[in-house]
Amino acid sequence: MVKKEVSLTFYGGVNEIGGNKMLLRDGDTRIFFDFGASFAMKKRFYSPPFLSPKTAESLRELGILPELEGIYKFDEKAPQIDAVFISHAHLDHVAHLSFVNRDIPIHCGETTKTILQTLDEIRRTDLEFDVEGLSFNSFRTGDKIRVGNVTVEPVHVDHSVPGAYGFVIHTSGGSVAYTGDFRIHGSKPEMTRDFIEKAKASDAVAVVTEATNMTGASVSSESEVESKLNSIADQTKGIMLAEFAFADIDRLNSFYRVAKKSGRCLALSIRQAYLLNALRSDRNLRVPSLDDENILIFRKSKKRYEKWESKIAKQYPERVVDVFELSKRQCKVTLTLSFYDLEQLVGIKPEAGSCYVVSASEPFNEEMEMDFDRLVSWLKHYGLPQYHVHVSGHIMPLQLRSILGELDAEKIFPVHTEHADLFAGLMRDWKGRVCLPEKGKEYVFA
Repeated sequence: MVKKEVSLTFYGGVNEIGGNKMLLRDGDTRIFFDFGASFAMKKRFYSPPFLSPKTAESLRELGILPELEGIYKFDEKAPQIDAVFISHAHLDHVAHLSFVNRDIPIHCGETTKTILQTLDEIRRTDLEFDVEGLSFNSFRTGDKIRVGNVTVEPVHVDHSVPGAYGFVIHTSGGSVAYTGDFRIHGSKPEMTRDFIEKAKASDAVAVVTEATNMTGASVSSESEVESKLNSIADQTKGIMLAEFAFADIDRLNSFYRVAKKSGRCLALSIRQAYLLNALRSDRNLRVPSLDDENILIFRKSKKRYEKWESKIAKQYPERVVDVFELSKRQCKVTLTLSFYDLEQLVGIKPEAGSCYVVSASEPFNEEMEMDFDRLVSWLKHYGLPQYHVHVSGHIMPLQLRSILGELDAEKIFPVHTEHADLFAGLMRDWKGRVCLPEKGKEYVFA
């Protein structure tokens, strides 16, 4: 292999959680890793739904969409990017695929492809999430994808959405390990271990790592979450309401097992049911069937249903319930209910002894704090105590330090964090290795 100049440029994920966009250049080969939306930047200028971006031009004007040539579908120039690789299906890593030229191949895991295409079906048309027409090429662990001078080796990792991957990227100047979002305290730590071993064997010269949990790290595990949920379910005399991330299948499985053990049915939102049905074809995922007698599908009352809603309701008519049916069998139900569905409580009328379990991240910005205050108002009105039972989808800081010690790379780039300086302090005995990236700056490492 002829050695060429190899570099990394970060266009997102710098001093923020999410928004990852990393360009790797190896000679004339140019590959992006992740192409997510920066929610932090967007919130500086917009407050949806009343003040929302209407065009890509406005996003570029404000710097939310970076100035890049040869990647966007609205450019007149031919594509100058050879491929985009996606680590997982969270929107802060994928949403700006909306704007990518449809001639550029998108490489992602099979599960990620399923989730993105399902989301595209069930979401309303959105400027910042539209995957129609993208050319998806799916992979699994063990595959090796050759793009120009580069060979990309995807390896599964554990995260709070299924189908998450890290990448070992073999360039003409040595290997680069990109962790994506990962953890070792979830339900499948062995998958993350596989990635670590593969990255270690590659003698990576550079590691690009997430460093989300630099403050407020909470040591827990999915098994602990399930144990706590079992305890809450045992004490709940009315309906058990649960809020957790739409695509967090580990958490869905935990609530399913808890509901079944306590003699309850798990009533899923129709959106979750639709995704679950789509994921049933994934041979490596264990998800409950919608035919299961312990699963219900909650359909809100409204004047018009979308085609996908009618489709799933017709496929499983015996599983579909409304607020009136739920109201009659409260002590036999755990209902997934997001903040935006709280008005359904008017019809359900939770009985005394009911509760609300938040099993997602705590509020971390002003807008979410405002929503949290509104949530509390609803809970007060119906006398619903709130429990917070959650485990992070991201690696803990001292675990991360230990992993980086194993990899022993010459350069370490922390991304997906608001506290890169704190990360640098944690790694201060590794002088000269930690490089705090600046947005748009090219870092030549070989």
